[in-house]
Amino acid sequence: MPVRSSGASRADLIADAALRLLAGRGMRGLTHRAVDEEAGLPQGSTSNHARTRQALLETAVRRLAEREAQVLLPAGMPTPDGGLDALAEELAQALHRYLTRHRALLVARYELALEATRRPELREVFDTAGKRFRDPVTALVTAAGSTDPERHVLSLVAWCDGMMFSCVAGSFHARVPEVGELREGFAELLGGILSGRTSDEEVRPAQP
Repeated sequence: MPVRSSGASRADLIADAALRLLAGRGMRGLTHRAVDEEAGLPQGSTSNHARTRQALLETAVRRLAEREAQVLLPAGMPTPDGGLDALAEELAQALHRYLTRHRALLVARYELALEATRRPELREVFDTAGKRFRDPVTALVTAAGSTDPERHVLSLVAWCDGMMFSCVAGSFHARVPEVGELREGFAELLGGILSGRTSDEEVRPAQP
């Protein structure tokens, strides 16, 4: 039986168990009974918290967003004030932390993302949860001088998504890039986004 954290709420226990099941057994392995067993809770606890499968999936999506924020934004988003190198370093550290310490969470993320393509109600919840990351990134590239923040955020987020999938379930799953490799990737991408600046040029906030 899994060890329960004394500081976790029952809602968090259920949601975390759901994420573990998604990572370990896939979508078919996610049932209310299985969540009860995985969380070490009495039978019926998950049904009382999330009566339908849709409600259970929404619970998992919201908990996923909370845990991703803890991994990716532990001290808030970086700022462009320190220059492109510092910005690329902070983003690389966050991505490397996710890839090396939370691979199972990423697998659960992709299970939920695929399920959202088949459930419009879940898609709405998934997209809303994702805004907590997209909005700060949009503000970041805008402050750094982006001339087309929406398009540039799409490029940045797509690059990160591609890197995460490739390193967890794709062609490069056998080796996670070092922080330095990720830093260079971010520097190249940001340099191109921000009017072709090179990695050693200062990124200056946009003037009001």
